[in-house]
Amino acid sequence: MEFHENEVVRLTQEMVRIKSENPGTYDGPFEKEMGDFVYSYLEKTGAEMHRQEVFPGRDNIIAYIPGENDVERLVFMCHMDVVPIGGGWRDDIGSPTEARIIGSRMWGRGSCDMKSGLACSLVAFKDMAKYLKENGITPKHSFMYIATVDEEADMVGADKAIEAGWVTKDSWVLDNEPTEGKVKVSHKGKTWFKITAIGKSAHASIPETGIDAVSGMAEFISAFNKRIAPCPPHAELGRTAATYGIINGGLNINIVPEKCEVLIDMRLVPPIDNKKSIEMAHEAVAEAMEKVPGVTFDVHVLSGRPPIAKDPDSPFLKYVKDAVEKVTGTVEEGLFAGYTDTAVIAATTGNINCISYGPGDLGVAHKPNEYVELDDIYRVKAVLDVLAKDILL
Repeated sequence: MEFHENEVVRLTQEMVRIKSENPGTYDGPFEKEMGDFVYSYLEKTGAEMHRQEVFPGRDNIIAYIPGENDVERLVFMCHMDVVPIGGGWRDDIGSPTEARIIGSRMWGRGSCDMKSGLACSLVAFKDMAKYLKENGITPKHSFMYIATVDEEADMVGADKAIEAGWVTKDSWVLDNEPTEGKVKVSHKGKTWFKITAIGKSAHASIPETGIDAVSGMAEFISAFNKRIAPCPPHAELGRTAATYGIINGGLNINIVPEKCEVLIDMRLVPPIDNKKSIEMAHEAVAEAMEKVPGVTFDVHVLSGRPPIAKDPDSPFLKYVKDAVEKVTGTVEEGLFAGYTDTAVIAATTGNINCISYGPGDLGVAHKPNEYVELDDIYRVKAVLDVLAKDILL
């Protein structure tokens, strides 16, 4: 396999070729190999290095350069995991872990989300660390790199970084998620549910002797959608919505189904918060139980994160926008439709200086035939160089 001559593109290729699916296939490797790779790369910068165990064999990687101001630390934060590769990939772009470059694009799982962003910030951190060391400079602000695990699942890596004090409400934190060239601060919130309907099996020729769990679930979904539809839109964040990602129920065509499960990804905008979303789910359960007598439900909340609105008074936002404008001549802000590690920090600590800016388009992430434009990689690396210089020197 060939590598590109540009360092940040070459580094992206190297990391796409390291499997780090979450959940891991065949009990691994998750982020272990990526963690070792990132640790080795950052160790060469001379920064103070740390491993923070999040799960057995899955560590956050932290590099730290102390500065004059150790409160408002500049933190580059990226995750090392990718979603499962899945099927449906085109034959002409190579395997999903080949990181083949065709024309202006690199293809492969994680090329967009977010190993290209990881590469941009790794090289920017390394370049600034080298400059500081060679010139005997103590940076104006402490400079940190945090590579996290588990962002594509429950974001426990970000939670652990907060618990350990690596990031606080005063940190200036940038992740390099794919942002389509925009600076993104605001996030929709989310509540993930596992809803289980429990009925009673029976022969399908005498359904009145059973309780149809699938019918109960259908009534729940209808009742839940009915409660979501009138939720008011938010001027910045859009609308509250729910996606029924996985649904399973029944054993055979001629058996009344005794169980049905659905996994729900609900995205929230004010005034709907996590508490209200859970109330809505329980209200829908009550309505479904009335419609299908005898069915019962279990409502399990898998994850809950609140929505994050932009604070226009963020000093870090001004630095990021200035850096983007210096490199590109223009700057545009936008909503991050997903949820990121920096959103976790903002929600948990009240930090108003958590921002996303990175290469790629979120619209091609988590899909077959994922890719990133090479020009996006070059642009983001240049912006990070300017940003680090403006804040640290």
